Amino acid sequence: MSNLYTGPDGKPRCGWCAATPEYVHYHDNEWGFPVDDDRRLFEKLCLEGFQSGLSWRTILAKRENFRAAFHGFDYTRIARFGERDVQRLLQDAGIVRHRGKIEATINNAQRALELVEREGSLAAFVWRFQPVKPLAKPQVVSTSPESVAMSKTMKKLGWRFVGPTTVYAFMQAMGLVNDHADGCTFRTKADQARKRFKLPAV
Repeated sequence: MSNLYTGPDGKPRCGWCAATPEYVHYHDNEWGFPVDDDRRLFEKLCLEGFQSGLSWRTILAKRENFRAAFHGFDYTRIARFGERDVQRLLQDAGIVRHRGKIEATINNAQRALELVEREGSLAAFVWRFQPVKPLAKPQVVSTSPESVAMSKTMKKLGWRFVGPTTVYAFMQAMGLVNDHADGCTFRTKADQARKRFKLPAV
C-alpha cells in the first residue's frame, strides 16, 4: 500500500485510508488529534482490546453498537456489570461476542475507577506517557518505549488486553503521538491541534 492516498477531494491522506471509505472520515476527524475526555479514552482502550486479532474496520463498523451495549462506555456503569450483563452481551450480534474481551472491559472499568480516584482522571494518567521527542519517521513502528511502559504500568494495576501494540495504537488514535504520514494533509492539522492542547493536570 502506498504511504499516501488521494481522497475524493484531492487531498493526500495516510495510505491506510484507501482500505474503506469509512476510514476517511475517521482519519480526518479523529485519528491523531489529542483527546483528554476520560470516557473517550476509556472507549478507545476498550475498542483496541476488542480489535485484538481483528481489523479496525470491523470494530469501526460496530462502534455505535458497542456504544449502545456498553452505555456509551460510561465506566462507572460498566464497573457494576455482572454475569447477567455478560450473558446479554454474548447474545448481542452487533458487537464482538468474545467472553474474555467482554469480561476484560468490565474489569478495566473497575480499574479505571480506581485509577481516577488516585490520579484525578484517566487523562492525567495516560498523558504522562506522551513521548518527549517526536517520532523520527511516521508509521514505521507498532510499539514504542512509552507504549511498553504504559502497558507494563496498566498490567500491574490489573488492566487486561493492554499489550504494548494495543497501547501504541491507542496512542496513535488519541493524539499522544502524531503518526500521520509525511505529506498527509492532516499531519499539519494534528500538529496544530497538539500545540493548542493543554495537558491534563497531574
